[in-house]
Amino acid sequence: MIYTSEKHERDFIEKRLGEYNQLHVPITASPIGFHMKDSVGSVIGGINGIVYWKERCLFITVCWIDEKGRGDGWGSRLLRHIEDNAREKGCKMAHLDTFDFQAKGFYLKNGYEIFGVLDYPDQHTRYYLKKQLM
Repeated sequence: MIYTSEKHERDFIEKRLGEYNQLHVPITASPIGFHMKDSVGSVIGGINGIVYWKERCLFITVCWIDEKGRGDGWGSRLLRHIEDNAREKGCKMAHLDTFDFQAKGFYLKNGYEIFGVLDYPDQHTRYYLKKQLM
């Protein structure tokens, strides 16, 4: 029989897969993040990620710049900062995803390359990008 999973059952299944994966590649995950503030102390941008896979990979989960500061280089500075910090930790690659209405051009301009595309039924596209950090 197949049953609808409750949270504890979903958690159990994820835990078991994690245990199996650990047998093959010990996976650690460390959060990493940086932000910028303006002269009055308001956050004007930030970038978050996870360093994982024996500290060899950086997954950028969020990069946001206030609309007033877009195009002024803040995003590129944050991106370089998290990449440099990840390199110091031993990361060899970075990856992320972005939608067509977000920042694909920004990431391409900063050395990322598309390795996957997912077209959604409502006419939006999600891009998966990567960059070597060596």
